[in-house]
Amino acid sequence: MDNPIALREWAVAVKALEEGKQVIVLRKGGIAEETKEFRLESPRFYLFPSFEHQRPNLVKPEASEIVELTQAEAEQLTDQVRISSYAEVVEDIEIMDSETLQRLNGLHIWTEDYAEERLKWKKTKPLHVLILRVYKLDMPQIIPMRESYGGCKSWHKLEDISEAPKIPVLNDRDFELQAEAVRKRIIG
Repeated sequence: MDNPIALREWAVAVKALEEGKQVIVLRKGGIAEETKEFRLESPRFYLFPSFEHQRPNLVKPEASEIVELTQAEAEQLTDQVRISSYAEVVEDIEIMDSETLQRLNGLHIWTEDYAEERLKWKKTKPLHVLILRVYKLDMPQIIPMRESYGGCKSWHKLEDISEAPKIPVLNDRDFELQAEAVRKRIIG
């Protein structure tokens, strides 16, 4: 990979993706986005765990403990970031309405209220539902936390990372079942 890129996502969501508990992320874009909206900059990317805005009350109860675990992990890696997964976008579906978002409720870790908040923020812009095929790196890579990786931006060009072997989190059948569940709920 010539210019490795990473999508910044809450660490609790990265864990859920890595454990096969969900195959989607909901994106509107970061506050500091140059384009002021989310754009898919690459169909393949590393997952960059973020800790700043995640809170136990913004995720469903079964995921709230994981917020604390990821915070503890972040405290151990003060000037570093642990990159342990890679993703490929299978589909980028744009939604604009609450009803469709509510039908996705059982397929992600965010509370209904927080997911709705994401939808309503910049309400003229669509919420991107990215269906991701996620891969765990055989060996997680610990890279220095650079100043350029800070801020509320969706994408980061990574330095200090090398390509590593990876394996799919879900087998083909299980992944397709989850992806199809997402599609069916969006279509209604």
